[in-house]
Amino acid sequence: MINTVLVTGGAGFIGSNFIRYIQNQSPKTRVINLDLLTYAGSLENLKGLPAQEYYTFINGDICDQDLVESILRDSKVDAIVHFAAETHVDRSLEGPGAFIQTNIVGTYTLLEAARKVWLTEGKFDNTQVRFHHVSTDEVFGTLAPEDPAFEETTPYAPNSPYAASKASSDHLVRAYGHSFGLPFTISNCSNNYGPYQFPEKLIPLMILNAINEKGLPIYGDGKQIRDWLYVEDHCDAIWTILQNGRDGESYNIGGGNQPTNIEIVETICSILDEEGVGDDGQPHSRLIEYVKDRPGHDRRYAMNISKIDAELGWQPRHNLKEGLRNTVEWYLDNNAWLDAIIKEKDFQKWVKVNYQRRGQA
Repeated sequence: MINTVLVTGGAGFIGSNFIRYIQNQSPKTRVINLDLLTYAGSLENLKGLPAQEYYTFINGDICDQDLVESILRDSKVDAIVHFAAETHVDRSLEGPGAFIQTNIVGTYTLLEAARKVWLTEGKFDNTQVRFHHVSTDEVFGTLAPEDPAFEETTPYAPNSPYAASKASSDHLVRAYGHSFGLPFTISNCSNNYGPYQFPEKLIPLMILNAINEKGLPIYGDGKQIRDWLYVEDHCDAIWTILQNGRDGESYNIGGGNQPTNIEIVETICSILDEEGVGDDGQPHSRLIEYVKDRPGHDRRYAMNISKIDAELGWQPRHNLKEGLRNTVEWYLDNNAWLDAIIKEKDFQKWVKVNYQRRGQA
């Protein structure tokens, strides 16, 4: 049984959804959220938690080892779920340094703190603790049309600074397990979507642009293929692994689909049309515009999730159309959150930068 879990990056998109999930599934599990509140993290994502008395927020850096050690000791943390990361491929192309610092050095710092407090100081024995590292399918590189889906044994072949930094952190976690006996699990997930996602990623960007009658910029020919995972299903998978996953194992988590990017955008447009968004009655698909592809854009990802299904009985609960409709409706229904994020994160400045990235004037 998990008594106290340290969630790193818990004010971000997936982390905040995970905290809500824990509080609904195990309301008396103590949650400590360590987050630096960088551009994609916001306390707006954590308003209205159902069990505030079991939740603590700490504004801090995962690279601060003294801080992490004090949290582990003082709060008797017996599980770490490590979300905190720089995650956007475009940003990693422009400034790789932040990705190296957060994703590699930050993970190393957490591992060192856990090793010292849990193992060297003997605060727990090895059967009482777990370090769970949240990673990505991008560590595996890209797939040709005829290639089988990524498996846990697929060789790593990252193609962006972001993917390389996550691959490095995966290797560090495994090394600490092998070298020092630190109990760990790793999950490699596909593209997440759903409530509270900062609007730089494809799905929320397309929803918000379409609502505001702005162009929908699609990289290249739009036929890049991704597996899409509804964030609540991802949270369910992580909680399942944390409780029942085998020590030292990695698990692929995916949504069981392979649409092209343009199919995703066209589906969002059709949902908005069905919802009656817009006054002129014109289809939102008219806003689609193709722009120059980004450098080194991976062509296809696909996830084989047979291991987590066979060992832990996990399957995604939402199909893609249902998840997309839930997401569109959430953004339509949560203007207060969106207004706060726009104000807090200087969203108009960000929109300008994003359009420059995608080859817009």
